[in-house]
Amino acid sequence: MAPTPSLIGLFVVPLERAGIEYMVTGGLAAIVYGHPRLTLDVDLVLRMPSTSASTFTALWPAGEFYVPPVEVVAEECARPGAGHCNVIHSTTMLRADVYFAGDDALAAWALGRRVVREVQGAAVRFAPIEYVILSKLRYFRDGGSDRHLRDIARMLEVSGPEVDRTTLEGWVERLTLEREWQLARKVDGEA
Repeated sequence: MAPTPSLIGLFVVPLERAGIEYMVTGGLAAIVYGHPRLTLDVDLVLRMPSTSASTFTALWPAGEFYVPPVEVVAEECARPGAGHCNVIHSTTMLRADVYFAGDDALAAWALGRRVVREVQGAAVRFAPIEYVILSKLRYFRDGGSDRHLRDIARMLEVSGPEVDRTTLEGWVERLTLEREWQLARKVDGEA
């Protein structure tokens, strides 16, 4: 019996092998920094030139995966405000939500401070915890889902000592996320 495919094996290992600069964020990072929970996708932030679009699309064989056409990937890579696409495994419907860093200052900061953790026998590059918290604060502001606040509370509970509060709060102010940060801290029991 073949092993069950995993988000790491399907989406992260190919990026690592290809030498594409990436970091894992979102729910999978929240699990690593916090408590286990179900997630059927992996959020990835990539920094790559649009000329690498064909390298990117070739990582996932047609028929086994849905991958946007090379032209779409190149266009998304070239967006200054950060582009986006999905890669989907056809059999399991596991998905990678791929965000291209563009000129986002927070993404640039985080890509320079990635944290390597071993997951399922693979070295995986995760966004620093401050980036994951800030991203979840942004998602909460934009969509209102309390799941993001719960993820933050769990990350602070488990990995709170790892958080550089000065850096985090500087970005909170820069991104005007003070209200969301206050709410997240209430969920965690800090405020």
